[in-house]
Amino acid sequence: MSADYGDSDIGFADAGEVTFQTFMTSDLFQRTYREGMQLVEETSAYLDGPGRLASRNLSRQASLAYAGESMRLTTRLMQVAAWLLVRKAVHEGEMTAEEAAAEKYRLAAKEIARAGRITGSQGLPEPLLDLIDRSERLYARVERLDSQLRERPQMVDAAHPLADQFDRVEAFFRENLKRSFGRD
Repeated sequence: MSADYGDSDIGFADAGEVTFQTFMTSDLFQRTYREGMQLVEETSAYLDGPGRLASRNLSRQASLAYAGESMRLTTRLMQVAAWLLVRKAVHEGEMTAEEAAAEKYRLAAKEIARAGRITGSQGLPEPLLDLIDRSERLYARVERLDSQLRERPQMVDAAHPLADQFDRVEAFFRENLKRSFGRD
């Protein structure tokens, strides 16, 4: 079974334009970032500890499924983590939005991430199946966000009548982010 990639709660509200800066300071990005990094750590700990032990007791078919699914799981999570870290680097001024838009920074491995489960995966340990399910949902959310960010304008035109207000709001969010997270 694979994840439902049409979840309606994983994108932006249709209430108006969302700039990259607004997205980066949103609860959606902050929650997705925390969830992604936590899932990477949790998966690593499982695969290096309890998962390794559990895999020794699997049937041959389940053991092959374990190897394939764990590789797909780590690939999926590496893609998500890379995407999140690139967006964070842009927000923190470590790279430009143009650099981040390059093909090499796009969310990749879509065929691997979306593929159906490997034969024998029904015999996998429940904690691994849970990690796989969660990673599929997270990947789907990031894929939707990536698509929506690429479709939306990244900057407000300077001629826009509210451009000054948008700049002041962005400066306010940046200042509060610095204050909240202790970043200069």
